[in-house]
Amino acid sequence: MVQNNFSRFKGADKYVLDDELAEIVNVSMALEMPLLLKGEPGTGKTMLAYAIADSLNMPLIVLNVKSSMKLVDALYQYDTLTRLNDSRFGDSSRDVSDIEEYIKMGKIGQAFVADTRTVLLIDEIDKADTDFQDDMLDVLDQMEFDIIEIDKTISARHRPVIIITSNAKKDLSDPFLGRCNFHHIAFPGEDTMRMIIDVHFPDLGRETTDACIKTFYGLRKLEGIEKKPATRELINWIRALKADPDFKLSLLDRGDVPYLGVLYKKSPDMKVATGAISRHRG
Repeated sequence: MVQNNFSRFKGADKYVLDDELAEIVNVSMALEMPLLLKGEPGTGKTMLAYAIADSLNMPLIVLNVKSSMKLVDALYQYDTLTRLNDSRFGDSSRDVSDIEEYIKMGKIGQAFVADTRTVLLIDEIDKADTDFQDDMLDVLDQMEFDIIEIDKTISARHRPVIIITSNAKKDLSDPFLGRCNFHHIAFPGEDTMRMIIDVHFPDLGRETTDACIKTFYGLRKLEGIEKKPATRELINWIRALKADPDFKLSLLDRGDVPYLGVLYKKSPDMKVATGAISRHRG
């Protein structure tokens, strides 16, 4: 029997939450619908699930979607190889005649059989094909699935809070979109980013914060960049600057940007940024 214990999400210590996003999270939980989050990498889609789990004191289960993944892999796996080895060598405490001994729950299955309500994060659903997407939502609608090897139906003990993320690299089907609540998380503006920095670095100081933000957004605007630095990169970059005893704010003021490798993860982007910085100094 699926139980619905609804608690409101009001944010978390390390997650800057706007009113609109908080409302769609709470509406999705109240309506027992998956929440589909879209936005470019680094906008906090994945971290929202962590924040919900932390705030509501729920376990978090993460399904990282791969392009080759089949839905059954997310539900359960039947370990035929181990069963074969156990039957051949006879050194296992398990009963090899009992197939259920060799059934292991996948991430969705784990959320269904959990003793308490969980947050289920289905990360980067746009990597999967359309059949995977639609069949998965059938399972999540019904809150049950069958294990065909043992002719057993697994029904959810508690309906999980379901967060689905997409980087919008591939269109999702209309049936999929119609069965989810939707929210687009835009990349934070400078004011919101300042709030995020203040949460992570409360003692950084206004002058340093402003200089880091100015440099960061300037680097994001460079033409020819394939993967723009995101919030995660900015936070790690500030950590690197703080850890460097020789760093001085005057470096940023004159256009020098240390630790570019923390901000850019691709060689062509590093080349573009290095060239732009050199021209600016010249």
